[in-house]
Amino acid sequence: MKYIVGFLRIFVGIFFIISGFIKLNDPVGFSFKLKDYFAPDVLNLEFLVPFALAIAIFVVIFEVLLGIMLIVGYAKKFTLWSLLLMILFFTFLTFYSAYFNKVTDCGCFGDALKLTPWESFWKDVVLSIMILILFFGKRHIQPFFSKFGRTIIVFVCFIASMAFAYYVLQHLPWIDFRAYKIGANIQEGMEVPEGAPKPIFEYNWKFNVNGAEKIVTTNGDYPDQEGEFIEVETTEIQKGYEPPVHDFSIEREDEDYTSHFLEAENLIVVIAYNLQNTEFDGFANMRTITDKALKLGYQVIGLSASSQEKTTQLAEDYNLNFKFYFCDETTLKTIVRSNPGVLELQKGTITQKLHWNDALELKLEQQEKAAPTLDVGLKQRLDSIAILDQRYRKLMQADTREARKALGEEMGLSEAEYNGNLWEMQEVVDSANMVFVDRIFNEKGYPGKSLVGEPTNTAAWYVLQHNPDRISEYLPMIKKAGEAGELPFRLVAMMEDRYLMNQGKMQVYGTQGRTDDGGSYIWPIENPETVNERREKAGFTQTVEMYAKDLFGEDFVYEIRTLEDVNQE
Repeated sequence: MKYIVGFLRIFVGIFFIISGFIKLNDPVGFSFKLKDYFAPDVLNLEFLVPFALAIAIFVVIFEVLLGIMLIVGYAKKFTLWSLLLMILFFTFLTFYSAYFNKVTDCGCFGDALKLTPWESFWKDVVLSIMILILFFGKRHIQPFFSKFGRTIIVFVCFIASMAFAYYVLQHLPWIDFRAYKIGANIQEGMEVPEGAPKPIFEYNWKFNVNGAEKIVTTNGDYPDQEGEFIEVETTEIQKGYEPPVHDFSIEREDEDYTSHFLEAENLIVVIAYNLQNTEFDGFANMRTITDKALKLGYQVIGLSASSQEKTTQLAEDYNLNFKFYFCDETTLKTIVRSNPGVLELQKGTITQKLHWNDALELKLEQQEKAAPTLDVGLKQRLDSIAILDQRYRKLMQADTREARKALGEEMGLSEAEYNGNLWEMQEVVDSANMVFVDRIFNEKGYPGKSLVGEPTNTAAWYVLQHNPDRISEYLPMIKKAGEAGELPFRLVAMMEDRYLMNQGKMQVYGTQGRTDDGGSYIWPIENPETVNERREKAGFTQTVEMYAKDLFGEDFVYEIRTLEDVNQE
């Protein structure tokens, strides 16, 4: 018994130290797991959610100290009772999770070692037996060192644990066990290898056979069974392979940009997974480092699970010069244990990852597309104007009154605003935007790519496009910007065509169409036989015939019209 107790004393002590240290390395991650347990559908202890991080830190430090106290023989009775009560509680918790399938990962070893609920439960059962042997064989536990020496060891370990917890909270986990660690490629992490196990499902088909209910079980195929089919219940009896990276996506306005950004080089990503509990003090550092990154030629985006309206407001409040895209909150919490945090991606590979406290230490190099003349202040103002340019236009596109209400409330508008004269309100915004852009045109010329970067270089174009009475005044400037590569030339072509159509003249590139009493048609084009050559040279990827179908529907057939044809109609 003496040797068994001696062995178990060291084994259990080391086990608790390792388990506690892994969680102490990432207390924020453990607090997320505690919130899962506190949820209404698990333990229903929602009042503890605000204290989850504090509880997590206390539990993991206590776990480490219990392991040390057991090994050195400090406060033997207190240590053994604490170990026994802790393991009995965790055994109950893991059984509850496993039996009711509530929390699929107990978090016992953080992200270092994933255990299923039943594996966690049986692990705790074995530990419970070991601790019970220690409890009843406590007379064989002889202390190491003197009483003063044991006290010093425990005290030093306590201070070291507190200091380590403070360090990882102010920075990031010392060791990153997650699938998003530095050096990991997100695209590769999402791949499913050939021959990977697939999920197996059991289907219970319910039939009414001559007034009696009959259940036939298969693994997918519809059973050859007479009678009236009632329903089918599906149960997953074996999980398939789940790649380490899942639920990762980058979206904005119902468009998926995941592949686009994961293929990009020199991408800086600011992550603020939830703006309700973000550290707003961190955005000063984020603005400084992202402004520097933009000037050095990096592309910068933000990722958040909060609404676009909230992230837009955040960008305005802190003068952030980048747009936020949507990503799942749990995924963002997994990527970086900082809210906000920042990372660098090179074609999907994470090369740097920093807490907001350390954001200014992000290592940046000047790229080929560096823009040392970038005016970040003007860029931020034009980004805000671009949002205002679409403010009420988005509401006009709502299909139903209910959709307009939902969108209006999400944008923070009053009922009078989103049910008012949207076009009239947008005209007021367009006019105000034009006043600002007019001043920029006269002071700086066209604010193109070298001055405000992409896609901000299109903001002033949209403002002018929505003030058609001013196009004639600034069209030469727009053409000059397009020829210099400061603005996509296809936008120049669209503006020129719009101006010509409004003047009753033939357009050049075939970008403008109309619908009137004579039906839908492409406005007359000068030298229509060569229009597709001009379109290709201007940067369009569609022929005028293809573009017309996008504009008016797949059944539309493009026909050449003259000004005389249009005027007669």
